[in-house]
Parts: sequence; structure tokens; C-alpha cells
Amino acid sequence: MKSPLLSLPGAVPAEGVDEGVAAHYGDLFREQRTLADGTGFVDLSHRGVVAVTGDDRLSWLHLLLTQHVSELPVGVATEALILSAHGHIEHALYLVDDGTTVWMHTEPDTQDALIAYLESMKFFYRVEVTDRTSEFAVVYVPAGSIAEVPDGAVVRETPYGRDLFLPRVDLESYAEKSGPPAGILAYEALRVEHHRPRLGFETDHRTIPHELGWIGTAVHLQKGCYRGQETVARVENLGKPPRRLVFLHLDGSEVHLPGHGTELRLAEEGEEGRKIGFITTSVRHHELGPIALALVKRNVPLDAPLLADSTAAAQEVVVEP
Repeated sequence: MKSPLLSLPGAVPAEGVDEGVAAHYGDLFREQRTLADGTGFVDLSHRGVVAVTGDDRLSWLHLLLTQHVSELPVGVATEALILSAHGHIEHALYLVDDGTTVWMHTEPDTQDALIAYLESMKFFYRVEVTDRTSEFAVVYVPAGSIAEVPDGAVVRETPYGRDLFLPRVDLESYAEKSGPPAGILAYEALRVEHHRPRLGFETDHRTIPHELGWIGTAVHLQKGCYRGQETVARVENLGKPPRRLVFLHLDGSEVHLPGHGTELRLAEEGEEGRKIGFITTSVRHHELGPIALALVKRNVPLDAPLLADSTAAAQEVVVEP
């Protein structure tokens, strides 16, 4: 869906998976500082919105998700994953229950596949699954914001800020009242700074939750059975994940950022050396300069200097080896 906020002054459309909202509004670093200061908002109206209603909604979702949600308190935000039978990540969900409905937002254009899976698992449970993307838009408001929550919005409060499920018809009026907008590039820069993985960026077809640090935040290790639990339990109790997420400081003298999928190699072995991982997300940060998230092999030394093509990179631990 193309956001009406692309008509705001200075709006430059995003490309790729984030097409439909603004990449920025003319000043990337100013927009980052605005969010870091607890003001402004980010239009995430391209994300999918799915609602689950019915008396059995929490107990039913508890059987399908990696997170413990059977007793999820009203208004408390959580994250959850849906895994394949082999434990690979298929969906990442960001949820809140308002007392009658579980609201969740997903990556753009993934809601159809999510709903198809949920519908296939309904059986005799008293639940209804609905695509609300055409009716509700997701808006991010940074932590520390004192902006009022508009009527009709559902709030998902997190340590990083609020996700608002806002009636789509109110999106333009909300923008007029809510301070300067920031684009998706500013949002992504803060996401990378906080080491937060994103489906389709930090994941590929074989990613398991342990590799990204999603254990604890999106995976509950003491809950009952769900698809893929065997892999989660086996890695947690008997093994170690084959890869780990790292945070990278990139050489600031390079003009271009290494893109998603750029191979990482050990610097002492040169640009033709052994591949040990790849860049997942790279951004320019208003204080830290060029930074990135990457997946590397578990046994890569913590102090090893790396190369992304010709760009030097120094790593910080996100997931312990």
C-alpha cells in the first residue's frame, strides 16, 4: 500500500521491501536525532496487520507460537515467532491483546502467508483471523514521546517506543498533529544500534532463533509444544547455534555501504580469504557513523578484524559464541 504521507514535503520513497513509505524526508541524520530525542514518528503503514478474535484466541495462539501467550495480560506487548518443523524462522510477530482482540503486525506482504497458516490450524477453536491491513496502519512513536494517543488506536508499548495500530483513515490527520516525520532509514538506523533483528534481513531460509538472540524476547523456553520446538530445545540443551549475530563498526572512509548479503572475510586473509559470514543490514548512524548487523560463523574469534568486500569492520558481540 502506498502511504498518503509520501505527499509530505521532502518525502523520498523507500525501495525494496519497504516500498510504500518514505525512506526519508530530506535529512536522514536530523530525523534520527529527532527520534533519539523522543519526538516525531515513523510511518510503518506498509506493514501487515492481522487481528485474532474469539474466546480461545490466547490459548490457541499459545499452541502455535514460540512465546508464552496463554495468560498474556491486556496491553502488554510481546514478540513471537512461527517456526518450520525444522526450527527455522518463518514469521516474526509483534503482538498486543486489547482484551477482545490480539493485534499483530508483520513484515510487509507476509500477512497472507501468515493467515493461511493460522487458518489451517483453527480446527475446533473459537477464533477468527482477519487481515486488517487495509483498515489499520502501524505508526512508530519513539520512547520518551509525550504525544497523545489518538482515539481508536491500539497501543503496543515496548522499551524502544510505541507501536500504534491507527485507523488508516486517520493517518494524515495524525501526521499533522504529531511533530516531524522520520523515514524508515532513520528507524532502521536505531534498530541496528539496538541490535534488533528483522525477518528477511537478519534471517535466511535456515536461521534458527538462537543465532539472533531471539531466545527470551520472542522464544519462551518453558512453554508447551509448538512446531519447531525440538530444534530449539536441542540447541539450547545440547548444542550451539552454527552462526551468531554481531554488531559491526564499519570503516567510515568508504563512500558506499556494503549491502545486504555482502560477504564477510577475515581481514588477515585479504579480500580473497575465507568467507565467515555476511552483512545483513548496514546503515549510517547520526553518532556512530556507518554500522551494520551481520551473521558470522560461531567460532570466528571475537577480536578478529573483518572485511566486507574492501570495507574494514570491527565486531561487537550480540550473541555469545
